Amino acid sequence: MVSSDISMATEGPVSAVPPPPPNECTRAAARRTQILDAAAECFRANGFHGASIARISQQAGMSAGHIYHYFESKEAIIAAIVERDLERVISIWAELRAARDVRDAMVKLSADGVAHAMDPACSGLRLEILAETARNPEVARIMRAADCCCMASLTETLLAARREGGRQDDEATLLLMTEILAAMFEGLMIRALRNPELDRERISIMVQRVIRQIITSPDWGGMPPKEGEAPA
Repeated sequence: MVSSDISMATEGPVSAVPPPPPNECTRAAARRTQILDAAAECFRANGFHGASIARISQQAGMSAGHIYHYFESKEAIIAAIVERDLERVISIWAELRAARDVRDAMVKLSADGVAHAMDPACSGLRLEILAETARNPEVARIMRAADCCCMASLTETLLAARREGGRQDDEATLLLMTEILAAMFEGLMIRALRNPELDRERISIMVQRVIRQIITSPDWGGMPPKEGEAPA
């Protein structure tokens, strides 16, 4: 009897199977991205304090309640923006470490780093968030944690590049070299805003030369002799 019922049900044209409902995780991720992009635009245009949830919701095209469903505060939004950027950077460092020639890959990719650092949209947003670290302990905590992860990954990459060339550095020296690299790109963010007419192509070439020198110089650990002392 059961088989007969099945047979009758399958006779005639087969109706189209309705498509499955949208994946909830994918839809949530798209909503989060929509909010983060809108918030980033508002932070750039109005500053952290001028970018209210109401403005962000208007920019995102959704209600404030919908935003609070995904993020409990503006600090949480900043944390997500920082995390998204951190994931991008750490992914880049990991790709460099996997390259056949880490040193050459670092030098070549530095051109993209210069372009990103000197992009007014990117630098404006980063500097706005950095400014908030001086006023907001929670944002400061978020930024310091992200910086710690980013610098650790950069140090690991620099270590791989130096060892590839047979260089051996103590930990303190390696950390300082990493700080110099980071300071160079963070400084470019400020210079690009102060002087928009900078020749970015020539700067990129010069930065590549500096990075190559940092990677290949035989000894960064030796301290220069004090005044009056003979070189060692």
